[in-house]
Amino acid sequence: MRTGSHLPLLFSLPAYAWAAPQEDIEHRIDALLKRMTLEEKLGQMSQSTDLAAPITDKIKQQIRAGRWGSFLNAGGPADRAEAQRIAMRETRLGIPLIFGRDVIHGYRTIFPIPLGQSATWDEDLISQAAREAALEATAEGIHWTFAPMIDICRDPRWGRVAESLGEDPYLTSVLGAAMVRGFQGDSLNRADSLAACAKHYAGYGAAEGGRDYNSAWIPEILLRDVYLRPFRAARDAGVATFMTAFNTLNAIPATGNRFLLRDILRSEWKFDGAVVSDYQAIRELTAHGYATGPPDAARKALLAGVDLEMVSTTYFDHLKALLQANLIDMREVDEAVRNILRLKFRLGLFDGRRPAAKPGIAALPAAERLATESMVLLKNAGGLLPLKKTIAKLAVIGPLADSPPDQMGTWAMDGNPRDVRTPLAAFREMLGNDRVVYASVLKNSRDMSTAAFAQALRLSAQSDAVVLFLGEDATMSGEARSRAFLGLPGSQEQLVDQLASTGKPLIAVIMAGRPLTFHRTAEKLGAILYAWHPGTMGGPAIAHLIFGDSVPSGKLPISFPRSVGQVPIYYAHLSTGRPPGPNDLGTPMGTPENPKDYTSRYIDLDFTPEYPFGYGLSYTTFRYSATRVSAPALDSSGSIEISADVSNTGGRPADEIVELYVSGPAGGSVARPVRELKGFKRVHLAPGETKAVTFSIRRSNLAFYNNRMEFSAESGRYRAWLAPDSTRGTPVDFVLK
Repeated sequence: MRTGSHLPLLFSLPAYAWAAPQEDIEHRIDALLKRMTLEEKLGQMSQSTDLAAPITDKIKQQIRAGRWGSFLNAGGPADRAEAQRIAMRETRLGIPLIFGRDVIHGYRTIFPIPLGQSATWDEDLISQAAREAALEATAEGIHWTFAPMIDICRDPRWGRVAESLGEDPYLTSVLGAAMVRGFQGDSLNRADSLAACAKHYAGYGAAEGGRDYNSAWIPEILLRDVYLRPFRAARDAGVATFMTAFNTLNAIPATGNRFLLRDILRSEWKFDGAVVSDYQAIRELTAHGYATGPPDAARKALLAGVDLEMVSTTYFDHLKALLQANLIDMREVDEAVRNILRLKFRLGLFDGRRPAAKPGIAALPAAERLATESMVLLKNAGGLLPLKKTIAKLAVIGPLADSPPDQMGTWAMDGNPRDVRTPLAAFREMLGNDRVVYASVLKNSRDMSTAAFAQALRLSAQSDAVVLFLGEDATMSGEARSRAFLGLPGSQEQLVDQLASTGKPLIAVIMAGRPLTFHRTAEKLGAILYAWHPGTMGGPAIAHLIFGDSVPSGKLPISFPRSVGQVPIYYAHLSTGRPPGPNDLGTPMGTPENPKDYTSRYIDLDFTPEYPFGYGLSYTTFRYSATRVSAPALDSSGSIEISADVSNTGGRPADEIVELYVSGPAGGSVARPVRELKGFKRVHLAPGETKAVTFSIRRSNLAFYNNRMEFSAESGRYRAWLAPDSTRGTPVDFVLK
């Protein structure tokens, strides 16, 4: 069994191995700060993208003058090496540069998008993927990645849900911390350590209307209990840096938000790493209406606690004048520079850190395994899957079956399409070219044309089964890719309608960067495999799943709505005073005089999600039985165990992800969610095998923020479930004394 971490991790002291004893680093920073000019300090607080290939004389001279402290997504390995040589050998103080890059879900080898990775519920494998990405990136002189993105996202209209780890703070905390450990390795000063960045701090996933860069309104109790928890977990995992968010949070932009950056991050959490703005976010304080212009934006960002400005230049342009006008203090500048220098010392850059050795091909097997575990089987009517390899002819339909850029997904800037192994190629390799017929039918997923439908019908009629690739192009998700409608784009639904008329078995593989709505289409499909954007090795992973070499084990990290009108929809909601029950499906018929259906629901759609959080099918079946609790009560210092017997009642060996949910306390100081994920375990079971799966619960696992912003566990009655998803399971009760 592989076990998810438990909540005490989120609130423990950090135990991270830094480059050198902290006292030595601070002494070296003190000595350096005393020698630095103001211009050199402002240069350290500035980050540029203007490192061309080849490096220009203008940039060389700016580096010699100390104009820049870091570069973002810029230059090639040789250019970075030359820029670093100049910084360390041809500048007055020899302060090294940091080279950052958006290594989001892989570097050269592209892993599934983060939302897909989260569907594995496999922290060890996710950590390994981040480690492989770090090995590839650091071999080319990259020191810093702007990942993981650990925004809680409950609105699939938002394009950046693809970069998130889903809707749940516990799952995001565990997997986000795993990414941090993978990127950074055992110690930041190692040549293969890639400094991680927890982003976007904070509340960006709650952007109003799912529109990017938009406002977020989050009461403090919800902010602390849900949206900040993954960031605290990243801090406790030793994350090197934080990035501010583009959004306003309760009318104050996150990049100018002292409450977030100084009160919580620095004072409460004792974070001593560097804080970087998002791309031009300091300059955008003026567009928010929060600053009167660039000088005021620079002042407010610095006072709030932003150390490093990404791309825009308000710090370099205006902090000197603000100092002269006594609108800021040199201590605030020195504090920011100290945090940046501390990062450089921890990375070993002052001591001549060199690029890591180039890795071998170990990333490809990990990429295929992660892609395989990420895919979620949503439907398998009549056991249609897996197909038999003796099939005479297979029709493969749809442009996403053979589109390397779309398979890589959003934020795959260093991925090479030539490396990508597509599903079409994998099917042909498995079955032979003569047994696989293919038609793209559409130019891309957005194509409205129906001109090639006849070809698809002809090929399907000649085949024994049809694997139909549906979904979104990679360009439809990611930053600034919000959608008002979540249906299958283009003429894809019409294509399914046509193919369903052939009577051939229809298997849909859906590649997308978000949950989509496809209820009517799903009724016409025999099987649905949700593949996200699965990365470099997605093709073999899909082929092996379709033909049974692998067994699906992915579980949804986010609820799938039936309609966009249900958004936001998430499992850990409050009950309301009139909660709908299992019989409150369909169209209500009550009246004000006889309010038998006056519950919190819709009159034109079932209130439940299409597919709930934690859901995912297998090629076998599992039975949960004998759920039990080791004691009726839990005292303040002990623990109790929640157990259930999980049996493989089907005919294939497979993995099941067992999920622990808890609710309560009844009658507490605030209303609590109907369920909250508190743990998970991956269990491998042979056919007919039963294993007892046990979780330990301590008082700290039950803690939450009350209306006085106190984090504690309250006494009372709690309820627990061991379940295959967030809607099922037999409850057991216990009392916290």
